[in-house]
Order: sequence, then C-alpha cells, then structure tokens
Amino acid sequence: MTDNTPDEHEAAELVRPYVITRGRDLPSEDKFSLITLVTTASDQRQRPNRLSPEEQQLLDMCAGGYLSVAEIAGHTQLPLGVLKILLSSLAEGGYLITRAPVPRAHLADAQLLQEVLDGLHARFG
Repeated sequence: MTDNTPDEHEAAELVRPYVITRGRDLPSEDKFSLITLVTTASDQRQRPNRLSPEEQQLLDMCAGGYLSVAEIAGHTQLPLGVLKILLSSLAEGGYLITRAPVPRAHLADAQLLQEVLDGLHARFG
C-alpha cells in the first residue's frame, strides 16, 4: 500500500475534471446559466455507448422532465464548470434540449386593477 502525498492528491483532483470533460472548454456564459432548463431529446434510442458514465448519468437524470442546471449540479455534485461542459457536449450531440426559463411576468397596472375592483363592487355590491 502506498501513501499519497498531498501533492499527488491535489494533482489527482485537478486531473479528474480534465478527464471527465476530455479537455473541452466551457461554453459561453449565456448558454447555460444556473436557471437554464434541460431535458433529454425525445428520441433516446440512438444513445451511443461511447458516452462517459457522467454523461449517461446526466441523460438518465434529465429523462424525467426539465431540470435546472442548478438542480442537476446539486444531484450530481459535479463542479459547475464540468457540468456545463458535459451539458453543452450532450446538447451539441442532439441528446439534450435546453430552454431558457420563462421570463418574469410584467406586473399589472395598479390603476387598472383598482378600476376592475371598483366595477365588481358596483355590479355585485
């Protein structure tokens, strides 16, 4: 049994994400924010066997419906940068569908709401 020095342990922690991502770069920031929604493409029969275990796990996880990038990161405990790289690769391969979250609704005009309320009171007492 060999003792790992702190330098060897630190090097192993740095190498693993590089191996998982196969050395790919991060996608652009606007492509995968924490609230970007992700699900699998409808046709999963063509899922190749050459995907990494992490990519297979992501596809299995996203098969149930839309999950946010933040939720996926919490479930997988992968570093966010590594996760974004894997999601980007799967999306480019056609295995994942991404969707920006629904934009925040505009607030209704308070004066209009008051007029509706006044009209209801006048009509129904």
